[in-house]
Amino acid sequence: MLKHSAVYFVVVKYKDIFEKIIPLFDKYPIKGIKALDYSDFKKVANMMFNKEHLTEKGLSKIQSIKSHMNL
Repeated sequence: MLKHSAVYFVVVKYKDIFEKIIPLFDKYPIKGIKALDYSDFKKVANMMFNKEHLTEKGLSKIQSIKSHMNL
């Protein structure tokens, strides 16, 4: 019998997103509709890494991406 379990991973440092979260999900891809949300999450993380969130245009683009997630 296969048991399903859940794992909770708390991110405290921003760099953990690039050093732990993104490499994990790139190695073990999310399947199904949530894969689209992960793709958007990764786009926003990269935008923030490039400091695009500090501009009006970049922040607006991030808000637009966010509004289409988890639908």
